[in-house]
Amino acid sequence: MKRLRRPRRTPIDPYVLLLLGTVGLAALLPARGTGADVASGASTLAIAFLFFLYGARLSTREAMDGLRHWRLHVTVLACTFVVFPLLGLATRGLVPVLLTDPLQQGLLFLTLVPSTIQSSIAFTSMARGNVPAAICAGSFSSLVGIVVTPLLAAALLGGGGGGFSADSVVGIVLHLLVPFVAGQVLRRWIGGFVARHRKVLGLVDRGSILLVVYTAFSEGMVQGVWHQVSPVRLAGLLAVEAVLLAVMLLLTWYGARALGFGRADRIAIQFAGSKKSLASGLPMASVLFGAHASLAVLPLMLFHQMQLMVCAVIAKRRAHDPEADSAREADGASRAAVGTGTGPR
Repeated sequence: MKRLRRPRRTPIDPYVLLLLGTVGLAALLPARGTGADVASGASTLAIAFLFFLYGARLSTREAMDGLRHWRLHVTVLACTFVVFPLLGLATRGLVPVLLTDPLQQGLLFLTLVPSTIQSSIAFTSMARGNVPAAICAGSFSSLVGIVVTPLLAAALLGGGGGGFSADSVVGIVLHLLVPFVAGQVLRRWIGGFVARHRKVLGLVDRGSILLVVYTAFSEGMVQGVWHQVSPVRLAGLLAVEAVLLAVMLLLTWYGARALGFGRADRIAIQFAGSKKSLASGLPMASVLFGAHASLAVLPLMLFHQMQLMVCAVIAKRRAHDPEADSAREADGASRAAVGTGTGPR
């Protein structure tokens, strides 16, 4: 008799635990006075350096090669920057029953953020999907998001976005877009160094985001914004985000099937089109919302962990479903035919 395997525990991203620890530190020891000024200045520099590294890492040649699969990338971009924001606007009807105005604004901001890269690739690979397409789709989304996310925020959040203003757009250009472009321009000289020291620079990435979170939540504590969030409102936010994630997972999977995509492409579309990037969203929120960034990023932080847990389960099931076995058998038969010279020419 075969031994029954115990199911693996649902993964909790250790980095999310670090983020929560940073939030706790900001709640207990918020930066004040001169310390707040120093933290704010360091956070601004950290954000600029973070996006400089993003620009230095992104291979323009790989992005251009990925344009050959343009239908898939357009589908992912439409899910990320059209369908998601429309659902975010629909949550306005949940105020004040389930959400407060600041939480709904943060939820709407969540829907404007670009897709992830690393987790989309990891889950697509785990589910035996089209990994190159996931790489290109995530890269395109991050690149487009640097410009599109602030523009959507200006159009949809406006003056009611908890501190969003025209100055925020200038801040986005100076702190995000300019460093990103500089990284792209210098990539031919520093790209090798960045690739060789990926792990060390990855720690710098994450450390920069932790600094951004500490600064944002410190300002929130000093301003007293956390008194606006009750356990009931927090539970309501989690319920809304669960529904949002479920809708996007179903829409990306069955919508991609209706559009005629094969299984491998549908997997890439589902995992790239249903997720939002914490790494891109946190710095953007810090620039856009200022002292109100703590409430603005709370929905994104919760959604990030939720999407990782749910997508990990889905990816494991996709890897073992009958359709995956059929796809592998068809791929193996095709390769055998080509090897014996009987395949299509």
